[in-house]
Amino acid sequence: MSEPPTRPGGLRRLAAVTALALVLGVVVDTVVRVLADPLRVLVELALLVVLLAAGWIALTRSGAKRVIAAAVAVVAAVALVVEVIAGEDHLLVSVVVRIVALVVAVALARYALNATLRALQASPTPGTPVPAASRGVLFMNLKSGGGKAERFHLVDECNRRGIRPVVLEAGMDWVQTVRDVAASGVDVLGMAGGDGSQAMVGAVAAELGLPMVVVPAGTRNHLAMDLGLDRDDVVGALDAYGEAVERSMDLGDLNGHVFVNNVSLGLYAAIVRSPAYRDAKVDTTLATLPQVLGPDTEPFDLCFTGPDGTEHRGAHLIQVSNNPYGTTPGALTSRPRLDTHRLGIVALVLGDSGGAAAFLAALATGHPERFEGLTSWDAPTFEVTSGSPIDIGLDGETMCMDSPLQLSIRPSPVRVRLPKHAIGYSPAARVLGWGDAMDQLWQVVLGRPTRFDD
Repeated sequence: MSEPPTRPGGLRRLAAVTALALVLGVVVDTVVRVLADPLRVLVELALLVVLLAAGWIALTRSGAKRVIAAAVAVVAAVALVVEVIAGEDHLLVSVVVRIVALVVAVALARYALNATLRALQASPTPGTPVPAASRGVLFMNLKSGGGKAERFHLVDECNRRGIRPVVLEAGMDWVQTVRDVAASGVDVLGMAGGDGSQAMVGAVAAELGLPMVVVPAGTRNHLAMDLGLDRDDVVGALDAYGEAVERSMDLGDLNGHVFVNNVSLGLYAAIVRSPAYRDAKVDTTLATLPQVLGPDTEPFDLCFTGPDGTEHRGAHLIQVSNNPYGTTPGALTSRPRLDTHRLGIVALVLGDSGGAAAFLAALATGHPERFEGLTSWDAPTFEVTSGSPIDIGLDGETMCMDSPLQLSIRPSPVRVRLPKHAIGYSPAARVLGWGDAMDQLWQVVLGRPTRFDD
């Protein structure tokens, strides 16, 4: 059985109450101080909201988003100081106190939510506890990821841990080899390779009712990322053969072919030919579109039914994922969950000659969903038809299939084992929007488990 969710302790509840009290205190103090000047009330409150939101993003995001948010927070703080001086009340101590109070409130809120990377690493990995494997096997593709399996000496590591290593070589029937080994009495299957290889082993594991271990030895390792594994800790993933936790993961199906990430149609053919894709397969197809979209890009012969039942004849791109990707900025390139039993569907139709430029502008701001020609929804099944064979990207590998394409979630999921030291949450699952964060914070105040306590 899964371990029951942990209720937030007294310190976390105190932090949540204090954070909310500080924010409320700052708002009340601001209104009272400048009540006689409604315009100043609006200006100062707006700057405080910007500072609070930017501070939250700076503490909960990484990379460029963190840098930009930190810069915005600094600008908002400086603007507050300037506004106070311009108002001739010279109460700089007041504005400094309010700024510090908001910074402390953000830090306390993040602690209360148990959402920091350190907190997630220290907390139990979500899943059902399982005992160590006794007859584990690890398949490995030595060429995948630029030779990661050899670079990290995975054969030696397996032998040291009592795991049977099986190297898949060119010329072998990989699927049959996996089936034969799986049927020989093993109790855990694992794969060290790219996501296409993970799908192959996952399909056999689900068919035989065996759990699997994902070792991130591919190039980008999207599946490992969405499982909450450390993609840089290749050897550490082998700890899943010891005492571990187990979770259910859906498998997508395209005309009998399994996929663990996504299927891309349309502009995918141009994307896989691009140098950027060959050098470092990008997180999602949408991320590469700026390199291949032109003002006169024609739609492809791809016919499908939209979420409202409307028939569409032609699209520039269709991407279907094994479970939907996140919908908030910062969460668009990973999936919050892998067990919803739903496909995530994204369709792009550029429309008139200015459609490409408009979409790229929306993409550049981090809000592609604002482009009216981009539609996303989820469904249990999806069909695409065409008057000719369709070029396809299946988990990053190109192929061509005859119409129609039938996509669904397979009825039998696979059980995935994760090491106890894994975070267990994808980047999308760790992103909390402002409204979601406030809701979760209130749950802590009430002593109820949050998303990260499950």
